[in-house]
Amino acid sequence: MKKISIVTPTYNEDQNIEKLILEVRKIMVSLKSKYVYEHIVIDNKSTDNTINILKKIAKEDKNLKIIINSRNFGHIRSPFYGLLQAKGDAVIFFNSDFQDPPELIPDYIKSWESGYKITLGQKTKTKENFFMKYLKKSYYKLLNAISSVNLPLYTTGSGIYDQKIIEQLRKIKDPYPYLRGLVAEIEDEINFIQFEQPKRLGGKTKSNFFTFYDYVMLGLVKHSSMPLRLIIILGFISSILSFIAALIYLFYKLIYWQSFEIGIGPLVIGMFFFFSIIIFIIGLIGEYILSILTYSRNLPLVVEKERINFE
Repeated sequence: MKKISIVTPTYNEDQNIEKLILEVRKIMVSLKSKYVYEHIVIDNKSTDNTINILKKIAKEDKNLKIIINSRNFGHIRSPFYGLLQAKGDAVIFFNSDFQDPPELIPDYIKSWESGYKITLGQKTKTKENFFMKYLKKSYYKLLNAISSVNLPLYTTGSGIYDQKIIEQLRKIKDPYPYLRGLVAEIEDEINFIQFEQPKRLGGKTKSNFFTFYDYVMLGLVKHSSMPLRLIIILGFISSILSFIAALIYLFYKLIYWQSFEIGIGPLVIGMFFFFSIIIFIIGLIGEYILSILTYSRNLPLVVEKERINFE
């Protein structure tokens, strides 16, 4: 009988995690004639009651397997590490806040049974505020326009992955991986199941502008060289415009020597403009350098503190 692995990352989810585990159990019990399952929960060193709840449930439910990290390794590394620990024929990933509905599990499995190695949940609507919604929509359009691969849009990583895909991900030694970009590099035929993303069931969201910025930079520096090339073009255009402006001022000064006063206004404006461009360029190059440095240090994705119910 084939095995389905379900992977859920947690951090301070004591208001959601028990409900989620019970919901997953109910869904998978309804499929027990076809599949056995394991539910791997990787906890990023929660500071609330999440770990105690997990341990309590794990004593009675051997399908629940727990990984507790030695510290908080962030929202990128810990979920990816959890995926790599799954041994099932197919691996389903979703978050613990119910914004990735567990009800999609049967649909994911059907898609996998039909032959798709990757099927992702794709948001058609979301309950996010207008500002974040607009930012993300603009980012997705920009990233897909300049990326070297067709990145999946409006997804959270929630979906089902064939074990062959997971095996390929294990071979990638990236200490700070961008999952959506990696799956696009590995597999071109990705199926999408659309859904309306509900509000978080309980607790406080961990998603904010800074986590979004992290995803933006990861997508840009790991899957596109276009920003660096745009810098070269921007520098060339700026130098041409500066030269033209200098010639115009020189021309007017020569023609109207007595009456034309240049003043310091244009000089100050020009300095601020070009300094802002320089700061932007330095920051962008710094992101690329930081990505190279992170990769070269060869750090582990996470360090485990404890495992429960693993054989």
